[in-house]
Amino acid sequence: MYAIDGRRVQTLEDFWRVIGEAVNGPGGYFGRNLDALHDCLHGGMGAPEHDDYIFEWRYHEVSRRNLGYTETARQLKIRFDHCHPSNRPLVKADLRAAKAGTGPTVFDWLTGILDQHGKLRLA
Repeated sequence: MYAIDGRRVQTLEDFWRVIGEAVNGPGGYFGRNLDALHDCLHGGMGAPEHDDYIFEWRYHEVSRRNLGYTETARQLKIRFDHCHPSNRPLVKADLRAAKAGTGPTVFDWLTGILDQHGKLRLA
């Protein structure tokens, strides 16, 4: 079991640091984008040698608030600024939704991925 301390997660960048440290110690890596997180959960770079592990996200309600619509809009703006022009309409629509307080949040993205892999326990 790897513990994620939700009190330390105020931004998506914080999440990458906290999950990396939980698995691999200070400065550890366990993905720094959603695709890399999927890869690590499939046993890619940074993953534990064994597959019998779970992440216990402690104080997850703190993270849920911090990774809400404000952080989601910030992340989508970053994505919009760097995405391929053909993807901009979709990202722009997602950004509009986040600014309106609708649609999935960063917290939803992360918990969805962890849950999809059967690796999440909220505490």
